[in-house]
Parts: sequence; C-alpha cells; structure tokens
Amino acid sequence: MDTISRARRIVVKVGTRSLTDERYRLDSNKVEKLVREVVELKRRGKEVILVSSGAISAGISKLNLKQRPRDVKLLQATAAVGQNVLMNTYDRYFSAYGEIIAQVLLTHDDFCNRLRYLNLRNTLLTLLKTGVIPIINENDTTAVEEIKVGDNDNLSALVASNLEANLLIILTDTEGLYTHDPRKSKKAELIPVVSEITPEIERFASNGRSVGGMKTKIEAAKLAMNAGIPVVIADAAKDNVLLRIIDGESVGTRFIPKGRMNDRARWILFVAPPKGRIIVDEGAKEALMRRGSSLLPSGIIGVEGGFMPGDTVSIVDTSGIEFARGITNYSSTEIERIKGYHTGDIERILGRKEYNEVVYRGNLYLIRCGKDESSTEDRLSWNKLSRLSNPA
Repeated sequence: MDTISRARRIVVKVGTRSLTDERYRLDSNKVEKLVREVVELKRRGKEVILVSSGAISAGISKLNLKQRPRDVKLLQATAAVGQNVLMNTYDRYFSAYGEIIAQVLLTHDDFCNRLRYLNLRNTLLTLLKTGVIPIINENDTTAVEEIKVGDNDNLSALVASNLEANLLIILTDTEGLYTHDPRKSKKAELIPVVSEITPEIERFASNGRSVGGMKTKIEAAKLAMNAGIPVVIADAAKDNVLLRIIDGESVGTRFIPKGRMNDRARWILFVAPPKGRIIVDEGAKEALMRRGSSLLPSGIIGVEGGFMPGDTVSIVDTSGIEFARGITNYSSTEIERIKGYHTGDIERILGRKEYNEVVYRGNLYLIRCGKDESSTEDRLSWNKLSRLSNPA
C-alpha cells in the first residue's frame, strides 16, 4: 500500500454521525479528534482538503427543531444556520493549532461548467499553496434538485478528481465495507481490499439507507477509482485513524485503482454531463476506436439534443450505443448542416471554418473498448458510472 503511504494531497470526507451526538449537536470530542488528526497530517507535509457534512444537523440543534425538516425551504434555512455553526466550530478548534481554514460551498454546476471547474481548481490549489485548509460542503442553502450533487460522498470524489488528489479517505460510523450489514447479521465480514467494484460489491453496499449510506460511498469510490485515485473507507471513531491509514496500517476497506487518468479525461468522462449526442457511421467508429482519429463531419449521420461549441457530447454508433465522449468544436445546429460532408466543404456551408475536426482527438476519450481496440491511454475500465455523470 505504498501508494497510500506516499499520498501528498489528501481529501478527507467526514459524515454527520462522525461529528454529532444523538441530539444532532456537534460533539466537541469528535470535532477536536478530527481536527487534531488533520493538523498532524498537515505537519507531516500533507495537503489536506476536508469535505464535511453536519450543517443541517447543527442547524436543527441551533433552531431547537425536533426532527430534520421535510419542507425544502425550511431545510435550506436550517442548512444556512447550521453551516455558520459548523464553520465557527471548526475555526475555533483549528485556530487553537494556529491553522487557518476557508469555507467553500459547491453545487454540481461548479464541476459541469469547464470554466467554473478550472476556476474552482485554481482557487483550491491557491488555498493549499498558502497553507490554508479548505473545508468544503454542498451549498444546501441555494442548490435546487437540478444542480445538487446530492451527498458529500460523491462530492468528495469530485473534489479529489478536480484536484488530482493522491488519496480519498471517507470517514464514517462503520469499520468499512462488509459482506452483510454488521448491525443485523453475524455473518458480516469486513472486506479489507477492493481492486474492482463489481456488481457483487455494489450489492454488499445496498443496505437500504439513502443519503450518506454505504451505497453512496461505493459510488464515490467508483468515481475516484475511475480517475485513478485510491480510496479508504474507515471508522472515524478509531484512535488516530487518519494517521494509521497514512502509516500503512490495514484500516477499514481500501479501494486500489489500476491506473491514473489526466485531468481533461476525468472531466469529460466523469464530471461533465453530455449535452447531446452525435451519431456516427461504422467507418467513423472504426477510425476513432482503432486508428486514433479525430471525428470529422464526413462520418456523422445524425445529431440529437442542443449544444454549443465547448460542450461535452456523447458519440454513439448506429445502434445508439455510446462508445466515446468529447468536447465539440461546433454547435448541434452547425453539425446538422455539415454532417456527411468533407472538411473542405465546411467553409462553403457555414461561411467559415475554424476547425477541420468536429471533435479533436485530444478532446475525445473512448469509454467502451474491447481488447486491443484502442491505445493504452484510451483503454479504460468502464463500469457503470454513478448518476453524477448521467443525470436523469
């Protein structure tokens, strides 16, 4: 596990139950323990980004509510109150160690838009460079369903991918991933290492809980692993759990990826939802998959959806099967006009020609490759992506 021990940039996600007591109040002992371990990681030369839940629970306590609100407006108001409590608590404990923190509230739109994605990345890297510890949460106060990530497990995986982190640690209230729910079955056995998230692994994680359950942690692990980032799911209550993970101890469940992927590929494949589809003929598919070609207008037979230059698009074959994604140089309207034509006809049809390629090879990545059908860089292990990359 040298990859984990050598990790320099680490994203740590902590769940609500690992920060609060049974009455939704922030537990000072739990918060202090987390802060102390994060500070020690930083003193060992690690860059640490904390993705923290707990705002809504802190708001419930502050407002003396008897239960989690069901009304969306009240829930968002509760989050606004609780986020202030959460950050003030973190500031108090981190300040005791002489550390400065920064609040960063995000929605899924911050990852889907390439410019905002890059701005977010630059901001977080600048904070780390200046020694500040970013504390990230979803912006529950303003996010509507269409732009919500939905849970901080997947949010932490997106952040880890955005920052090219070396390790994602998800702290929870269980030891790790079990074969059965350890609270209900004596047959439950801890799975110490996962090298591939198979349907069986996903079944182990389906414990019936929704936001914050093991299912979302496995979704996050899959997203991170596809980006080449190792993941550890471990019990936040264990003494020095973060330090023990970095020291190479067998703690929790470790998810070990097979390789890493560059930033642009991660964004295209796992973050930016496609805005439309480009349908190509078999000749174009063959050229893309076997010869490493760019997508030219001559091989395009159809366009679905409305999109603009710079958007991510799916590339599908005549059976409607997606086999690639990329960033388009032309809008859906323009492609509809030039489809089937040669590159020399583009300027005559559109009145201009900025690119020969509809999708340049450097902005195109294969996602459904068989043996020896693509270059090593493009040959990806393509498991079913989480809902983040294919929103309904």
